[in-house]
Amino acid sequence: MATRLVQINMKAQDDSALGRFWGQALGWGIDSEAPGVTNLEPVGFTYPDPTAVCVDIIARPEPKTVKNRVHLDLATTSPAHQAELVARLRDLGATLADVGQGDVPWTVMADPEGNEFCVLEPRPVYEDTGPIAAVVVDCADPRAMARFWDGAMDWTLHEVADDHASLRSAQGVGPYLEFVRTPDAKSGWNRVHLDVSPYPDGDMAAEEARLRALGATDTGIDPSAIHWRVLADPEGNEFCLLTPR
Repeated sequence: MATRLVQINMKAQDDSALGRFWGQALGWGIDSEAPGVTNLEPVGFTYPDPTAVCVDIIARPEPKTVKNRVHLDLATTSPAHQAELVARLRDLGATLADVGQGDVPWTVMADPEGNEFCVLEPRPVYEDTGPIAAVVVDCADPRAMARFWDGAMDWTLHEVADDHASLRSAQGVGPYLEFVRTPDAKSGWNRVHLDVSPYPDGDMAAEEARLRALGATDTGIDPSAIHWRVLADPEGNEFCLLTPR
């Protein structure tokens, strides 16, 4: 048994407006499965598929107050493409952001609700990922996080070091999942988190038990009113275990 990363869950005060921004930023289609929920996926995409990690934007009234521990890195194909993408995103409402990155070849930005993301300089490793190069998680111990997520999912572990680790779908498509060592401690509930799902023939209860055995913990969310499970990884980052699909 195993799960795979199927989407990113992002909270927003205005899910429709933020959905329009990210739909245009990624060139993806926009839909809504319910009031207060905006769904983004590539046009013509059949969910779920490892060629893309989709984005669900969920309405919540609380404003963003601290730096997110999960963010997106966007891929570019040339220096000119990077400059064009940064300019286009600024026209859409993004702003330049300073998270202490210093002099780096990538551009750190924030979407209209302040969620940080990066527009990377062209890198060969991301040339076939699609618009999202990587989903990046800040952490204290990339090696420990890689052990947990490598066991939690059927993705392939590509690189592990003291300061970073990366995984990608076993099919070698779509974005990477990366863990980057940062000095910041987690503060409060993550406004952006990972959603994983078992395969259609999976058993949700058995998968939840397996994830707990790997080191996942309870978040105190009452499961009686929802059809998914909210857990936390070994560093306390919330994630959702969705129904098999």
